[in-house]
Amino acid sequence: MAADSDPESEVFEITDFTTASEWERFVSRVEEVLNDWKLTGNTARKVSPEKGEYTSGTWGEKSQEINFADFKFYITHYFLKQACEEDDGKDNLEEDAIPLAMQDLLCMNNDFPPRAHCLVRWYGIREFVVITPGTNCEAIISESKCNLLLSSISISLANSGCQVPMFVQIQQKWRRMYAGECKGPGVRTDFEIVHLRRAPVQYNHLSGLLDIFKSKIGCSLFPLPPVNIAIRFTYVLQDWQQYSWPQQPPDFDALLGGEVGGVEFGKFPFGACEEPISELHLAATWPHLTEGIVVDNDVYSDLDPLQAPHWSVRVRTAENPQCLLGEAVTELFKLCCRTESTEEIPGRGYAEDEGKENSDISSALSKLTEPAATVPISKLSVSNMVHSARKHIRRHRRIDESPLNTDILNSVLLYLFPDAAVEKSDCKNNSQLSSSCGTSEQEKTSDYNLFHQLKSAPSDSLTYRLALCVCLVNYYYGGLRAVGHLWQEFVLELRYRWENNHLICGLAGGAPDLRCCLLHQKFQMLNCCIERKKARDESHKVPEGKEKEHRVSGACQKSRQGPECATSASSSTREVSQGKSWDSWSDSEEEFFECLSDQGETEATQTEDRREGSKSRAEGRLHPYNNMTLLNSAEPLYVPVTQEPAPMTEDLLAEQSEVLTKLGTSAEGTHLRARMQSACLLSDMESFKAANPGCVLEDFVRWYSPRDYVEEEVVDEKGNTMVTGTLSPRMKIPGNMWVEAWETARVTPARRQKRLFDDTKEAEKVLHYMAMQKPADLARHLLPCILHATILKLKEEESAEDIPSVQKNIQQATVQASKLLQCPSQDYKKLEDLINQLLTMETVITQARSLKAKFSIPEDDSGEAADELKKFVSSLLEEPEVVVTGAGQGLAGSIIHRLFISAQRAALLAPVDEDLGSDKKQTGGSSRVPDFPPPAGREILLRTCVPRPAPYSKALPQRLFCVLMREEFRLAGAFSTDTSFF
Repeated sequence: MAADSDPESEVFEITDFTTASEWERFVSRVEEVLNDWKLTGNTARKVSPEKGEYTSGTWGEKSQEINFADFKFYITHYFLKQACEEDDGKDNLEEDAIPLAMQDLLCMNNDFPPRAHCLVRWYGIREFVVITPGTNCEAIISESKCNLLLSSISISLANSGCQVPMFVQIQQKWRRMYAGECKGPGVRTDFEIVHLRRAPVQYNHLSGLLDIFKSKIGCSLFPLPPVNIAIRFTYVLQDWQQYSWPQQPPDFDALLGGEVGGVEFGKFPFGACEEPISELHLAATWPHLTEGIVVDNDVYSDLDPLQAPHWSVRVRTAENPQCLLGEAVTELFKLCCRTESTEEIPGRGYAEDEGKENSDISSALSKLTEPAATVPISKLSVSNMVHSARKHIRRHRRIDESPLNTDILNSVLLYLFPDAAVEKSDCKNNSQLSSSCGTSEQEKTSDYNLFHQLKSAPSDSLTYRLALCVCLVNYYYGGLRAVGHLWQEFVLELRYRWENNHLICGLAGGAPDLRCCLLHQKFQMLNCCIERKKARDESHKVPEGKEKEHRVSGACQKSRQGPECATSASSSTREVSQGKSWDSWSDSEEEFFECLSDQGETEATQTEDRREGSKSRAEGRLHPYNNMTLLNSAEPLYVPVTQEPAPMTEDLLAEQSEVLTKLGTSAEGTHLRARMQSACLLSDMESFKAANPGCVLEDFVRWYSPRDYVEEEVVDEKGNTMVTGTLSPRMKIPGNMWVEAWETARVTPARRQKRLFDDTKEAEKVLHYMAMQKPADLARHLLPCILHATILKLKEEESAEDIPSVQKNIQQATVQASKLLQCPSQDYKKLEDLINQLLTMETVITQARSLKAKFSIPEDDSGEAADELKKFVSSLLEEPEVVVTGAGQGLAGSIIHRLFISAQRAALLAPVDEDLGSDKKQTGGSSRVPDFPPPAGREILLRTCVPRPAPYSKALPQRLFCVLMREEFRLAGAFSTDTSFF
């Protein structure tokens, strides 16, 4: 206690002045980063940069975050990726070799690079480190802070032995002010920048800038070593009015006139609505000059751009020009996000007719219950009455309430259904037209088969044409309401075709193609239903005396019997019926493939024939099968007439798969699943029994699945070789579904079986599905076709321009679209990015056309001059800056010269001579109107090698880069000093 209370025992705080300060920690951190990046020393000897390598080469970049107290900085290393020369050990003897950056100060191979970091352009260096303030940190403006940072990097470079120049960004970022330093053995280069808004009058020319350079290096040698000069003047051409933009607007009068047909609606719009090239920049360069060769002062200048030995050109494109294809596709993509239903869109005009519609439909239902003595049975279906009621509503709808103009609607429907122009009664012509619309010679080309990749539809199909029409109607003729109106009329047209047995044009025959989009599959399914119904109705018209049996072949028969028994679908399902019209059975669940009114008599006759052993008791035969006979008799084995398997769309397959999966793995569920999957097998067994009386299961297996009937040769007791057969092991498993199905199968020919495919029910399901689609759903269904059409349009337009970058981008976009569209759930954000990528290609193609028009390249000219100009225009789009061969005297140079003359005279309201070729001799001050405007930018590069600071010091590179613009005056100097002898 006494010790604690003793005042002498109190411990005072001791300040340790040996502790590192924040500044020292910052310096140490910078050195650590330089060591981590292996930037210490000058061990690697890199090859000298080739001409233009700063632009064509690959630049690397790596960055790290460092802190000075609470102030955040980023330190970034920029470098040109180059191969290093092998070190043979001889260079190690040169201890006084100057750093690589100092050597680059005098290199002339990469003056004025068109695309590079500003420090690369100003100093010509290929590797450097920059320290910049963090994103949310304030700029380094005060002089004391700038000096503190400069001293920090100077100490870091000295301690680490790094010979890579290091810069610190100071002042506001938009000013691009950098201060830096580069250190080597006994040498140092200081990088300094001067930035003003206006150039002082005495330094607004080459003569004054030379005075600044000489005074800065302060060399006392006499005579002074020659100063190497490089000059670039940039001229900007903005006035393109003398050349009209070649894009023609769409011809709306033609669309609304009598000549409106499928041609106009079958074409996507293309091209920019405004000039896509805003400016042309001409850079006239004098790369190698020395003091005294050229005069440029405040009185006179002989820097004439026409006499410049080197010309290069770049173009500046308009930002996001409005393009027709891009606008149309983007508007349709926006439609995918709308939520309105078809009934909600038209508005007041539809609401007024709602009561009338309900009364019409209710009366239609009541008529079904009335006696039908005077009304044909075929007119009493629900679909017919609803269709007639809707036609009545449409007749009484006011014209001004219609979202889509009647003429436009008729022309669109005529384009979608070209067979509507043919007489409806001419069924033969209609059938031929329908089949011809689905086939084309294009099928051999890769572009035609592009729909497989994109899961869209063939480019000559109804779905593809519908996508084009929906896109154009949405863009030009009323947007969402017009699309809803068109879709309603389209569905009504499909219903009319279903009810009147008119095949839908533009669809390939057969089952739905699962490689296509779902909407295309639905159209194909409806066509299958129409085909079946049409064949069945036509079979009723066959006179009673004609042959009763006709061939009915399906996909399963083709695989069993080969091509010799394959027939067209339209003729394959025809059979004779002497009973009621099939329409009377349309609402019954017990629908049969062909129902006869004299079924009882037929069964009695069949029983009598079976007793007599007559061949006529067999029904539904096609032809003998491979000369085979039945196992239990000598009768030939006949191929039966069978039903076609039911076609399925992908959503029905998914639904069926889900139902089968939900049955579970129990014995009962497995058995029920097998029965559901064997409906087609049971039908074929019944047809086989009817065609081959007295047959056994082995006979059916020999025809239906030959691999399940195993034959082998055996030798009997007498030594004779005999061929015996038996069912395969899987057929002998107890509870085998084939055995069970064979036992339950009745002797029933295909025409008296229950239909496997109920075309009436399936057609109504398809029509209901379509009627319930909202415009947004329709847009989503058609989006793959729209992207398909966009890619084909870009390929077509690009083929005339031949732009390699666009060709490559189209291929990449196609692969990307294939991945996105094949997914069950589409990512609309990625699809939007893909659409923007495609639309960028349209902009590039329009830019190419604009440049072709500016440089007067004829489309059909294949001469040497035209090829040179086409190559030049193509390079303008591909490269940041293009060299003009022959400068002002070359072919492209003379055209550029004439463009500037026209712009100058138009600006000064002077008459332009028709023959602008005579203006070539009017150069500089020899003409009243100058050929070129004042340069928008002047860049002057001065460099030399002199000893500093004393005459006996080592001669080191000195460089000054000057930028003189209307709103900017910049001097970027690199001045080297000998630190050993001064």
